[in-house]
Amino acid sequence: MSSNRHPASGKTNSKTNSKTKADIGLFEFVALMATMTSLVALSIDSVLPALSQIGAYLEVTDSRQTHLIVSVFFVGMALGQLFYGPLSDDKGRRYVIISGLIVFAVGSLVCINAESLEVMLIGRVIQAFGVSGPRVATLAVIRDKYEGEAMARVMSFIMMVFILVPMLAPIFGQTILFWFSWQHIFSSFLIYGLLIGLWFFIRQPETLPKEKRLPFSWSQLRISSKFILTHKLVMCYTLSSGTIFGAFLAYISSSQTLFQDIYDTGELFPMYFAMLAFSIGLASFINGNLVMRLGMRKLCTWAMLGWLLFSSVLTSLCFVYDGVPPLWQFVSVLFCTFFCIGILFGNVNSMAMQPLGAMAGLGAAIIGSLSSIISVPTAIFIGSFIDSSITPVALGFLGFGSVSFVLYWNANKS
Repeated sequence: MSSNRHPASGKTNSKTNSKTKADIGLFEFVALMATMTSLVALSIDSVLPALSQIGAYLEVTDSRQTHLIVSVFFVGMALGQLFYGPLSDDKGRRYVIISGLIVFAVGSLVCINAESLEVMLIGRVIQAFGVSGPRVATLAVIRDKYEGEAMARVMSFIMMVFILVPMLAPIFGQTILFWFSWQHIFSSFLIYGLLIGLWFFIRQPETLPKEKRLPFSWSQLRISSKFILTHKLVMCYTLSSGTIFGAFLAYISSSQTLFQDIYDTGELFPMYFAMLAFSIGLASFINGNLVMRLGMRKLCTWAMLGWLLFSSVLTSLCFVYDGVPPLWQFVSVLFCTFFCIGILFGNVNSMAMQPLGAMAGLGAAIIGSLSSIISVPTAIFIGSFIDSSITPVALGFLGFGSVSFVLYWNANKS
């Protein structure tokens, strides 16, 4: 049984929980959690090839406005995580996951029937609000069953499976566009959500016993939130994670512009996107095999330094080639940069979650929400400068990578 840290005790049992509380095997557990969390990536990345068609259908005049279809998704997630986090600690993980999937389905229906950009954005916010339930609850489920390096190891294996979705989602979206309309992409979300909801409901028992639940009350929310928000390690790692994801989100939301408009890759765009996503999956696989031996901090330190190095190289190439370096150089350097990001994703979140124990639901909510609150403005800010040059992306990776490193370093001094 994993130990919990409570604000009053100030102590954490360092014993690692390596045995799950449910009969479900590790392989199926990793597959289920990865499939559940991948609903976020599927909702974002499979829409990317359709942004031009959606913009044309909704009569959007400025193509950069279509980037909001990606960016506002994280606004909905920021709001949803704050709602579902306390609910997860009160009602349990299963209740939050199933109810969140229902809200996600409603948002998908709004998007399918959207006739204006405003309605589409509302639907995306509802979608994101709903999917934040499974996202928060699955993190809490993992934290219920594992902690420390064991949690980081499981998170890495989940990330390895999870990364197949962003690799394949643009290809999936483009295939649907070839045979059908963009509305059918959102229809596929309904089917996917139904299938994983049934899988979870049938196979995964509740991991938060009733005697360990935290009944919702404003006073308890204030006490728990104060503990989390004033915990130096949690906050430094959370802010660091937000800046990491902000720079990465800027790339995701503008990836179609980068590859199809600036580099004119046409229908090869999903291939390049998948190639770079594979880098993150490779990093997650390697991290899962090394984290138990080397520890999270050492791996993250190497990854942070590598990220800054390759971001500096990309920035230098942009200045040499007037903002548009050769495609092979751009992809090669990004591949190395994303490898470093792949090491950071699971580890930094695991280090932020580690001290939270029984407050894992609220902790996942606050961590995820703060990360989104930081990452969305970061991505919109970087994306607003992208026109005919990739220099804003390079400077974004370098600048926000430096901020992330300072926050991470400050946490490790504690």
